[in-house]
Amino acid sequence: MTFIYDPPYADEKEEFWSSLSSLRGNRTENWHLIGDSNIVAKPEVKIRGLPFDSLHANWFYDFMDYSYMLELPIKGWTFTFSYLRSEDEAILEKLDRVIISLEWSIDFPKAIGVLHVALASDHAPIFLLLKGLNKKYKKEFKFEAKGLLKEDCSVNVRESWRPVNINSRNLVFDKKLSRTISRLKQWSKLKYEKNIKMEDELKGKIKTL
Repeated sequence: MTFIYDPPYADEKEEFWSSLSSLRGNRTENWHLIGDSNIVAKPEVKIRGLPFDSLHANWFYDFMDYSYMLELPIKGWTFTFSYLRSEDEAILEKLDRVIISLEWSIDFPKAIGVLHVALASDHAPIFLLLKGLNKKYKKEFKFEAKGLLKEDCSVNVRESWRPVNINSRNLVFDKKLSRTISRLKQWSKLKYEKNIKMEDELKGKIKTL
């Protein structure tokens, strides 16, 4: 895995993509690159700003062809970079990408990139999901310390830790622990559901803006 950042200066771009081609050389092992390519590959993924530069795009495609690389699809918005001068003069471009070798694509056929909301940068972060979007993962239980400030939290724990009619000490402990986890999950969902919904709504509004 290689994290990339293409220099924004025109006189350094050709050398950057040429060096990546040299790095690849004749190797055939799995390889993927992720980050800010600082290249607009085609005019339709750009709105406003400097004119589309076909020379820069050619350096990018030369590297892709020479190294037998592919661009991984990114689910989400078309543009990964936004610079807001004013509401009517926002510069939007696709600069960030995931680039993969043919060998990598064979080993991870379901892989996809997912674009998330840009909160602290003018670039949106890309999450690389190797098993795609359809895989259902079992969430690991996590207890947040702020729950201890709630009086009914300790009530739920005491109720869960009531005696169990099992002879094995290990099984008794496991039973009480699983009961506590299940009860705290339900309690947490009811307690913080409004906060979670509000957070999701705010992220949706930010993405829309």
